[in-house]
Amino acid sequence: MRGILIALGATLLEEFHWIIYVFGAFLLFTGIRMGLHREMKVDPDKNFLLKFVRRHFPITETYEGEHFFVWRDGKRMITPLLLVLIVIESTDLLFAVDSIPAIFAVTQDPFIVYTSNIFAILGLRSLYFVFAHLVSKFHYLSAGLAVILSYVGIKMLLSGFYSIPSLVSLAFITLVLVIAMLASLVRARREEKKALPAVPEEQTSLPMVEKRTREL
Repeated sequence: MRGILIALGATLLEEFHWIIYVFGAFLLFTGIRMGLHREMKVDPDKNFLLKFVRRHFPITETYEGEHFFVWRDGKRMITPLLLVLIVIESTDLLFAVDSIPAIFAVTQDPFIVYTSNIFAILGLRSLYFVFAHLVSKFHYLSAGLAVILSYVGIKMLLSGFYSIPSLVSLAFITLVLVIAMLASLVRARREEKKALPAVPEEQTSLPMVEKRTREL
């Protein structure tokens, strides 16, 4: 699926150079939208493909092992496992719509674009459960990503007038990510301190400490 999108994007850029401004405007819009709606909740039940499948195909009430389809009373039915796959892949498609135009701002070589996407998927999916537990601590990470997307969009919009060096872009992106993560860690520590129960003053006074020491 990503290969098809990359081939389509590369073809469009080769045939119509002005399409890079469309990509840039889209990324800028996405970055601003992400920055203004950082607390958006994803509801799988509102997925368009999921609604379409539920409306037009019979679905079993329970999972059937690792099967996507089963036969019941001479009728082929879909299992909930296929619905899960549809939600995952359609979500992956939404991520591809953002990430593929962004990497075209760095290089327009289809081979590099494709292989970088493959390695990103292999690495990020393997670390998914690690990030799932840590993402709550990185409160400002989404804001940092919004800034990066907006920057890449602006870079693409300016490509016809001024070419920003790749090293400058890499340094800017690294700086934004570091600032976002450090700010998130500082906030997480402050919230942890606030969550600690307050110790009564009398228990921390010197006479009380001496009394407890003698008792021990």
